[in-house]
Amino acid sequence: MEPRFSFDMSYCGAPPSPADLMGRWNGDPVLLMGLVLVAGFGFFALRHADRGRQLAFAGAWTLAAALFVSPICALTVALFSARVSHHVALTMVVAPLLAFALPPEWARRWRLAPALALSTIALWAWHTPLAYASAFSHPAIYWLMQASLLSSFTWLWAGLLRSEAAMAAGLVALLSAIQMGFLGALLVFAPEPLYLPHLLTSEAFGLLPVDDQRMAGVIMWVPANLPLMAVLVWRLLGLVSLTPKAALR
Repeated sequence: MEPRFSFDMSYCGAPPSPADLMGRWNGDPVLLMGLVLVAGFGFFALRHADRGRQLAFAGAWTLAAALFVSPICALTVALFSARVSHHVALTMVVAPLLAFALPPEWARRWRLAPALALSTIALWAWHTPLAYASAFSHPAIYWLMQASLLSSFTWLWAGLLRSEAAMAAGLVALLSAIQMGFLGALLVFAPEPLYLPHLLTSEAFGLLPVDDQRMAGVIMWVPANLPLMAVLVWRLLGLVSLTPKAALR
């Protein structure tokens, strides 16, 4: 018997076909209104901030809007690799931009160890097969997934970028990269597909489910780790430089 999965309550809708993908823009009025309110609040809060923080917020908002409004949202329903790419963009691009936009004095008070623990738990928990599948069962669970990933990694990135403890920040970046790479490796070498929602959706895009899963694993194993490794190198260079403090100002 073929496995069945219902997408009736999937936030991004039913799995698209390649032919209709480009027409699958997300016009959810609540999302659009939320984006407008976040933009207004952010630009008001940052009106006296330096140009770098303003641009960081603008970049984070623009990418987040693209991830949730464009056909990328629908593609993540069909392809596990697209959903993982979505999570990577959220945690490795949007989160550090948001972290940089935050007031530096906030970030310097936040501790690195709890941020590493929470971001690791969020990443692994939401990529267990049952929790992952549950995110398709109701919009509230979908948004809980997105919010927990974004908030925990924003906390992590705030410490990585702003902490005055360069050695600790470098070590945390390395540990975060290791655990993410390990999860990616598990997906690459898993002998069979693990995620029920995509068992019947990937072949329309020319991918067997196990190949889609392996592609997702490679994305999480290599490209997702590049920003963290860049932080590690930057922090190590800061330790040997003449500059006494390596944190971003």
